[in-house]
Amino acid sequence: MVDVILGLQWGDEGKGKIVDYFASDYDVIARFQGGPNAGHTLYVEGKKIVLHQIPSGIFHEHKVNLIGNGVVLDAITFKKECEDVAAFGVDYKKNLYVSERTHLILPTHRAIDKASELSKGKEKIGSTLKGIGPAYMDKTGRNGLRVGNLLDKSFTTEYIKLRLKHQKLLDSFNFQEDISTWEEEFFEALDFLRDFKIVNGEYFINKKISEGKKILAEGAQGSMLDVDFGTFPYVTSSSTISAGVCTGLGVAPQKIKEVFGVSKAYCTRVGSGPFPTELLDETGELLRTTGNEFGSTTGRPRRCGWIDLVALQFACMINGVTQIIMTKADILDGLKELKVCNGYLVNGEEKSFVPFQMNRVAIEPMYKNFSGWYTDISGAGEFEHLPDEMKTYIRYLDAFLGVPVKFISNGPGRDQLVRV
Repeated sequence: MVDVILGLQWGDEGKGKIVDYFASDYDVIARFQGGPNAGHTLYVEGKKIVLHQIPSGIFHEHKVNLIGNGVVLDAITFKKECEDVAAFGVDYKKNLYVSERTHLILPTHRAIDKASELSKGKEKIGSTLKGIGPAYMDKTGRNGLRVGNLLDKSFTTEYIKLRLKHQKLLDSFNFQEDISTWEEEFFEALDFLRDFKIVNGEYFINKKISEGKKILAEGAQGSMLDVDFGTFPYVTSSSTISAGVCTGLGVAPQKIKEVFGVSKAYCTRVGSGPFPTELLDETGELLRTTGNEFGSTTGRPRRCGWIDLVALQFACMINGVTQIIMTKADILDGLKELKVCNGYLVNGEEKSFVPFQMNRVAIEPMYKNFSGWYTDISGAGEFEHLPDEMKTYIRYLDAFLGVPVKFISNGPGRDQLVRV
């Protein structure tokens, strides 16, 4: 069977640590979507490392890690990641596999991403400029190059054809930047990638399932950035929800069992787009500084706000979440009062659902106030050791969402996870 760990907000929920924690219980850890716009932060032997495309199970010696076909892969970033992993003494080639159907991000994809974003001016969507959107556009437009193409003699010819097509688009944007250095790095990285275990991902993963192996599917970004169900058009270009596991790995829906949804105890968002509970005051700044809320991929300061239960309930519904894992609960330790958004005023009317297009309506969050616990919870090892105010906060979330909070992260350490 396949269990899933994915984000329930706008990404940056701390999924990397959670996957790393759970990985010991699984045989295979597989990334099913996204690209190098992901940033999964782990602390290994007290040292910080950020993974962008490699599954977060790579630091578990006997675990198989698969980059699935739903991912778009930047070979340059991948090479750098492998070097970072090797610095921890990990033999990354031993248990890391790449699906042959995984699409490649080309240098021209990055150029198109940059040119397109610059052309939008004030209406830019906050792209990470990693080439993810253009790569997915070529995938759906049936033009893309895939990892399996690297094994064909015709790869260079196919690359040149696609590059010429991209150049016409870049010319229309009047993009003048020289990307020759990017191309040199790209072809060096492709030689590096060819040495990996390139497999038929869907047969590979289903064989593991038939052998009784336990699979953990690792998502990137968050549910509110899903290309279909997120805050469109301020979304990513892939399916970030549990349904994306089926198309991103090639497994049938009935193979999915548990869906672990990860949510912060508050909310953050990087880049542009609607954010009903955003705090533009001292509390928002406190959350940012205390929580070190800066993008692990871009370094951009994250927008911070109170937890949004309307959006969270929506995310639980579309994902079929069975358990919630709450991260960064310790960041709220210094607050005497907490707020929870439990409804929206949409154009003056009370609503309990996520509108069709958030950025086109006036949303005012409705709040319920809670007393903060105002004490250090980072040393708590069991739920009973947590303050009563925090238990009240958690139980309200359970009742509102209809899905239980089963784990609470109370610090960045691998073992700082309290089971409820």
